[in-house]
Amino acid sequence: MPRAPAPLYACLLGLCALLPRLAGLNICTSGSATSCEECLLIHPKCAWCSKEDFGSPRSITSRCDLRANLVKNGCGGEIESPASSFHVLRSLPLSSKGSGSAGWDVIQMTPQEIAVNLRPGDKTTFQLQVRQVEDYPVDLYYLMDLSLSMKDDLDNIRSLGTKLAEEMRKLTSNFRLGFGSFVDKDISPFSYTAPRYQTNPCIGYKLFPNCVPSFGFRHLLPLTDRVDSFNEEVRKQRVSRNRDAPEGGFDAVLQAAVCKNFTALIPGTTVEILDGDSKNIIQLIINAYNSIRSKVELSVWDQPEDLNLFFTATCQDGVSYPGQRKCEGLKIGDTASFEVSLEARSCPSRHTEHVFALRPVGFRDSLEVGVTYNCTCGCSVGLEPNSARCNGSGTYVCGLCECSPGYLGTRCECQDGENQSVYQNLCREAEGKPLCSGRGDCSCNQCSCFESEFGKIYGPFCECDNFSCARNKGVLCSGHGECHCGECKCHAGYIGDNCNCSTDISTCRGRDGQICSERGHCLCGQCQCTEPGAFGEMCEKCPTCPDACSTKRDCVECLLLHSGKPDNQTCHSLCRDEVITWVDTIVKDDQEAVLCFYKTAKDCVMMFTYVELPSGKSNLTVLREPECGNTPNAMTILLAVVGSILLVGLALLAIWKLLVTIHDRREFAKFQSERSRARYEMASNPLYRKPISTHTVDFTFNKFNKSYNGTVD
Repeated sequence: MPRAPAPLYACLLGLCALLPRLAGLNICTSGSATSCEECLLIHPKCAWCSKEDFGSPRSITSRCDLRANLVKNGCGGEIESPASSFHVLRSLPLSSKGSGSAGWDVIQMTPQEIAVNLRPGDKTTFQLQVRQVEDYPVDLYYLMDLSLSMKDDLDNIRSLGTKLAEEMRKLTSNFRLGFGSFVDKDISPFSYTAPRYQTNPCIGYKLFPNCVPSFGFRHLLPLTDRVDSFNEEVRKQRVSRNRDAPEGGFDAVLQAAVCKNFTALIPGTTVEILDGDSKNIIQLIINAYNSIRSKVELSVWDQPEDLNLFFTATCQDGVSYPGQRKCEGLKIGDTASFEVSLEARSCPSRHTEHVFALRPVGFRDSLEVGVTYNCTCGCSVGLEPNSARCNGSGTYVCGLCECSPGYLGTRCECQDGENQSVYQNLCREAEGKPLCSGRGDCSCNQCSCFESEFGKIYGPFCECDNFSCARNKGVLCSGHGECHCGECKCHAGYIGDNCNCSTDISTCRGRDGQICSERGHCLCGQCQCTEPGAFGEMCEKCPTCPDACSTKRDCVECLLLHSGKPDNQTCHSLCRDEVITWVDTIVKDDQEAVLCFYKTAKDCVMMFTYVELPSGKSNLTVLREPECGNTPNAMTILLAVVGSILLVGLALLAIWKLLVTIHDRREFAKFQSERSRARYEMASNPLYRKPISTHTVDFTFNKFNKSYNGTVD
């Protein structure tokens, strides 16, 4: 289970213990503790020094301090600091197998009796174990509805006893059966109350004209191991008739519980769906038995009001679950362990002993816890009336003198009314300040503080009171601390100027042990989310966080490992806030759905989506099986590549051929067009030329001094 970082975790756990040591927060040294008992109530770390000559003669507050400080200041061994403790009174070993007809000698829980002595604010912790033993006795009381609609069911269960006994003996050798029946209240409007229906309410009903009178509940057969008696009693039964559809089943269950003393077992009941004709009744009973026997849950009976209880369960997986008192997924013979811590919030007004019980739901076994309160000091037993240490005018107790009426002083050395004006400066906190801070009279060189309707004024110079402190919503110190001399001294587990901030981090710790899901800080008992996009009581909701999918992945992997069964203890913890839906194909049709996927150890891909619901849970849609691809074949790839190249070459060749054909056709069409436009006869060839041609040239020349003009061919 994930844990917070060790240094931070240790610091948080130790915060309360460190508070009394911090400067200004040592509430033990406050001026309010005027006796040993008052000192013990301030904080569980506070101790009282009962040494006679310890501390300042002007103040009694120094006697109440941390133990280490008292020892450092010379108190020695006269220190009163009791601690909470427990003592096991009875612890019989767990049984390994059931025995006896009623199971009273079977031990399924240990210890059985514990005595606890508590000092307020100081926890004490003990362990207990619960085991589901093999062959534990089973008592089954069959309560039958005998209204007319159950006639076919009655026919089917007439041999139920024999079949049921055969199946249950596979689970336990100690099995008893009982039988009862009910119809409905025999008054209007539930039943037919007219005189003619008194003996036969089925008169006039054609389908079934005869039946017995209506009744509320009948206890017919006490628990017995005689199966034939059960079968015989069932065969005697006849149905009746009532008016309204709902029968008096709830009344009958309560009456049966009273008759058979089942009231202690009702919290461990289970619910199943019965077929219309009750054919699956045996299987339902077996399922219910297995369901009840597969889990252990502690219940608290008669818990005192001033007592806090804290549980930690350790189940079969060996993991501790703080704040949980239930284990599931157990098998017969498994043992569940629980750590129980007790803390008293205060002391009773008088000497009181409380007794409460821890009991596994559905078990006879229980642990009886007797609680006493350690609210007195041992030194109070040896008080000395009229002690010489108090000048014969007071009682010496725990290192102090409680003066008789009319006497004052740390040793009762002065009488009230004596003139002590020469010592009045001893009643000033500082030079120039009023006597006793103006809130008391100076007598016998010490201040006697006035009474106030607002509270108590105290201190060597009446400089302090218990009402001038910060308030929260009108409540002094938020109700979680005491006002001391203008400053709130917070109770264990609270800090702040007005003690409104709780230091308890258990309210910020999820079931997985993480503080605020590691997305925020625990402040005053509440998570302050620091991760952008995180929200929720534990900052557990964060759709935009980088690890949003990884938090859901743990749940998905657990479900896949356990074949989708969320009832496994580990899966139940990881998937506690998930609503699981299994699908064959992921279809992301929701705009708010976040798609997540990851690679499994077998190189498969697992996908799921989730949507945050208003209830605080998540709707998780998960593939039934991861998507896995086959390993590629090298020869297949080679042939595919070669084939692709050939196909591309053929395609290019075909394209070239197509382009050439198109070009030729266009040229031929052009030739045909030009031929059709020619202006010559078809019999002549415009390109033909005769081999002989005639050319005429005009010229003039002179021959024998004669001129000639003509042409030459």
